[in-house]
Amino acid sequence: MRRPSWVPAGMDLDRPAAARVYDYYLGGSHNFAADREMARKAIELWPDLPLIMRANRAFLRRAVTYLAQQGFTRFLDIGSGIPTFGAVHEVAREIQPRARVVYVDKDPVAVAHSRLLLEHDELCSVVDADLTDPQTLLSRPEVAELLAEGEPVALLLVAVLHFVTDEQDPDAILATLRDALPPGSALAICHASLEGRPDQAATHQELYRRTPTPMTMRSAERIHHFFDGFEMVEPGVVYLPQWRPEEPEAVGEHPERMVGLVGVGLLP
Repeated sequence: MRRPSWVPAGMDLDRPAAARVYDYYLGGSHNFAADREMARKAIELWPDLPLIMRANRAFLRRAVTYLAQQGFTRFLDIGSGIPTFGAVHEVAREIQPRARVVYVDKDPVAVAHSRLLLEHDELCSVVDADLTDPQTLLSRPEVAELLAEGEPVALLLVAVLHFVTDEQDPDAILATLRDALPPGSALAICHASLEGRPDQAATHQELYRRTPTPMTMRSAERIHHFFDGFEMVEPGVVYLPQWRPEEPEAVGEHPERMVGLVGVGLLP
């Protein structure tokens, strides 16, 4: 197979990666046969998956829009994947034309392609770092500059915390990140939940154990605790379609089918 120019040398294209599988769900082209095979198997087991992933992207758009409307001009997107299909900087700049974004991911392909996409954007940076090592992440110059005193920062953890295992202590990771945020900052989370479709949870988690990024779906109670120290924005922690929908009918009769639980909180 001919290696595309945006793929780093030495990258194993025969093993699926979460960022590329996600790109496939969204209808993107930055994925390979192994990613597509895994995605198709997942869709066979859970036909709603592409809809769930698109609902996740729609939440990200609504959350960034809301935060930009509140005056936020700095965004830290951790676990950003490949910034296509309504990337954070594009959404934010519809309201804040000088919005700055630091994209952080540990997937080498996601990082390489992000840098290619954003190489001429002076207000965006791409950082290769791991959420599970927050001290190193926070020490990166691009992140430290964004978090410098002066303006609040919107921390985006959208569809990434469920790739942090319990052994890696997501609560401690969040506490470290929260303590580094300037006053008045915000936190947006989207996390796969156990409650929405308990019949599918075990099978889906087993499928992701075959990738470098196994998934841990969590209860609503656990996800609520991730916002400790933040004041919740209405309507609190809810299913993906229920967070400030653009149209009431977009919620549908069974919002729990879109199994992600989401919320936005503000630091006092």
